[in-house]
Amino acid sequence: MRQDPEPEFREWVAARRSHLRRTAYLLCGDWHLADDLVQEALTRAFAAWGRIARRGQPDAYVRKILLNLYLDHRRRPARREAAWADLPDEPSTASAADDLGEREHLLAALRQVAPGQRAVLVLRFWEDLSVEQSAQALGVSTGNIKSQTSRGLETLRGALATYQEETP
Repeated sequence: MRQDPEPEFREWVAARRSHLRRTAYLLCGDWHLADDLVQEALTRAFAAWGRIARRGQPDAYVRKILLNLYLDHRRRPARREAAWADLPDEPSTASAADDLGEREHLLAALRQVAPGQRAVLVLRFWEDLSVEQSAQALGVSTGNIKSQTSRGLETLRGALATYQEETP
């Protein structure tokens, strides 16, 4: 007789949901999209929870689902459109990062990094995964992780330097 996986899944979600949400936010830079990505990842994980729990590494499995959902979302052309309630009458000359604090600016700079590189940076420096673990999570070689980390950090440093030049 099979045991109901729902109580175990609920317990795991209660412990890990906020961490998954922060990871998703760092990937996409939008709390609403982060919530959507986490919800979809958890829905997919629940469907396979018996198998996931037996393997013993639910964090890695759900993180992989979350990364795939984020990268898939970035590939869809319709998702690149931005909806605005009001159109500006004239272009704004003020930088969007002018009034942001240091943390908000770092997040804004992170959004300037290409999605694949951003995924690598989040895995390496937020999730604190090794090069090998990151490569396994993304299904790429360790050399790819190293080069994407290097390029992503270069882009991030450039975005941060631009902000420092613009800030009086």
